Amino acid sequence: MNGLALKPGQLDVSHGPILYLEDVSVSFDGFNALNKLSLYIDAGELRCLIGPNGAGKTTLMDVITGKTRPDTGSVFFGQTIDLLQMDEPAIAQAGICRKFQKPSVFEMLSVFENLELALATNKGVWPTLFAKLNGVQRDRIEQVLETIGLAEHRSQPAGILSHGQKQWLEIGMLLMQEPKVMLVDEPIAGMTHQEVERTAELLLSLQGERSIVVVEHDMEFVRSIAKHVTVLHEGSVLTEGTMDEVQNDPRVIQVYLGD
Repeated sequence: MNGLALKPGQLDVSHGPILYLEDVSVSFDGFNALNKLSLYIDAGELRCLIGPNGAGKTTLMDVITGKTRPDTGSVFFGQTIDLLQMDEPAIAQAGICRKFQKPSVFEMLSVFENLELALATNKGVWPTLFAKLNGVQRDRIEQVLETIGLAEHRSQPAGILSHGQKQWLEIGMLLMQEPKVMLVDEPIAGMTHQEVERTAELLLSLQGERSIVVVEHDMEFVRSIAKHVTVLHEGSVLTEGTMDEVQNDPRVIQVYLGD
């Protein structure tokens, strides 16, 4: 840390992963949703998680975001932040955000206003609409509009956007919070081919400044964005590697990708 002391709760990624789970187990009424799962995500990495239904993908994201408490194991954000000691709002504020499969935007408000609300998540929602943006905030919104490809739609109600555009807007709303880790659940479900291609470009453009964990079933999409893929099965990590490596792994072929 170059000799600088960390403040309490400050993210430390000077060495090791930005996010790690070790020996995490979660059971629901006797069913092991996660079974001694260990996972490590590096700073700036784009990681894809795949696996059959019931493999534990959703439960894993629930644990990371504080929605579900594991029975055993450790979950750390950087070297110093113990996520198991924090609730959901505190984890989001620390820099971990999640996008669910179904887009959740304010359909009656404009694209710009949606991003404005996301910028002020720590304030009251409706008072925010009557507050004046400063220059830095406005510039940040303009930057995100360009990033998500919706600059030309800034004044349109979010409700008239296509499904794919709503997905990009919600990603933009997450970006307004300047997260360090983004968890993205099945981002291309229901998209057109062109929207899928644009989503791949968007996610690839976001890696580096932040870590992105994508849960997805579409193998072609995963291949287009992922250098590193983790395969979950029965609540544990079955294997990890490149897309070619996991597709050619006999265990993966048997449980998930097999003909």
